[in-house]
Amino acid sequence: MSNSWASSRLDLYIPLDVAGGRRSGLESALREAIRQGRLPAGTPLPSTRGLARELGLSRGTVSAAYDQLAEEGYLTARPGSGTRVAEVSQRAQAPARHAPAPAAPRHDLRPGLPDLSAFPTRAWLASTRRVLTHARPEVFGAGDPQGRIELRAALADYLGRTRGVITTPDRIVITSGYHQGLGLLSGVLAAGGTGTVAVEDPGHNGYRDVVRRAGFAVEALPVDAHGARVEALTRSTGAVFLTPSHQYPTGVPLRPGRRRALAAWARSTGGLIVEDDYDGEYRYDRQPVGALQSIAPDQVVYCGTVSKTLGPALRLAWMVLPPHLVRPVTRAKQHADLYTETLGQLVLADLITTHAYDRHIRAARLRYRRRRELLLDRVAALPGLTAHGVPAGLHTLVTLPPDGPAEERLLTAYARHGLALRGLTELHHDPAGRPQGLLIGFAAPSERACPAAFDTLFTVLTSFPALTSGRSGDAPTGAGSTCPQPPQDLSVR
Repeated sequence: MSNSWASSRLDLYIPLDVAGGRRSGLESALREAIRQGRLPAGTPLPSTRGLARELGLSRGTVSAAYDQLAEEGYLTARPGSGTRVAEVSQRAQAPARHAPAPAAPRHDLRPGLPDLSAFPTRAWLASTRRVLTHARPEVFGAGDPQGRIELRAALADYLGRTRGVITTPDRIVITSGYHQGLGLLSGVLAAGGTGTVAVEDPGHNGYRDVVRRAGFAVEALPVDAHGARVEALTRSTGAVFLTPSHQYPTGVPLRPGRRRALAAWARSTGGLIVEDDYDGEYRYDRQPVGALQSIAPDQVVYCGTVSKTLGPALRLAWMVLPPHLVRPVTRAKQHADLYTETLGQLVLADLITTHAYDRHIRAARLRYRRRRELLLDRVAALPGLTAHGVPAGLHTLVTLPPDGPAEERLLTAYARHGLALRGLTELHHDPAGRPQGLLIGFAAPSERACPAAFDTLFTVLTSFPALTSGRSGDAPTGAGSTCPQPPQDLSVR
């Protein structure tokens, strides 16, 4: 048994009961660990000398226990590779302690998910090497609750250049995803006396729940063809949460007149505007709509993230704050989790300053534009469907005819075919009686998998006669264009 404790260097927890003898106790402890799955097949065990030293046993006792377990089929011993846990039959294994995870869908067309297979691995590795090569020792210590100055400086330049955001590094706070940032901000506003807030209807229901958990009274802010109906805001509304550049889920931008009216409301009432620029990098027909923050920087909290550009696993997001909110939000961040992981911040800062981030987004924009055009071409062939929104973002909203199949029925059919989608009705504050539809994300599948995902999507749709017949005027125009008719008001009561 040639493997040594020094070579395997595996820590083992072996609860040794020697009441019935040391050898018997060791055999029982190892046998039970293997049966329970705590020592999986292939795990290398320490040498007899190393384990004897660790447990205070004689080497002969350990050798005899190993030999016995090898005879029983629990261990294997090969010259040169040492002693390892053998492949044990299912009958010897204890029952699974957890239910198996549900199978992942074959195709994922949910909104808001990027193509993770296109993650810029080489660029990320190159930035990581540069960061680690030049990192000072303090980089590996405790971080700044507000975020690394390198990333905040890079973001201030990048957001000003690409989104028109007016800021300096001292007004930016880095958070572990937008979800955390929204929770931190909501807590600060609630503690400051804000009692009532407005949230778009329809809107992201998960984020609406975050706001509600802060204890606010939540008003539904209707959305129509021109975006959120800001005239519905009152003086008693303390804050409004919006997606002005590409409303989620309808896809319409907030029109210029309403932007100006919203800024005037904030200045006259002291209300706060929270701008979620969740996919502002992706506009396919012309220059992106600039950030709302640029016309009222002292009344707007601008929020962004890399979840749609790189991947949600990075947990990197930011808030550009009015000056009076920087300290309380930073303090809330420190109380929540001290600080956001440091190395990822430095790598992202390098990615931005070397313009590798820009190059990645440009490539993604071309790829997603082609997919959106293909999707709209196929939607146009089904007169019973209506697509909404401007050419932007990572999803398209398709509403269903009143006499067509129910949204729930369609979602059930897609689940049976291994395709994940999201429905429209759940995004309303009150789903009852609302228009039904599908949010079709076209970014998540890889380039190779995208055609098969679209084939499955339309195979199910064409199986419903109500979606394959209708007036020709009901169909959207061709690829890459907006809909011929503005979206209906999807929220007004």
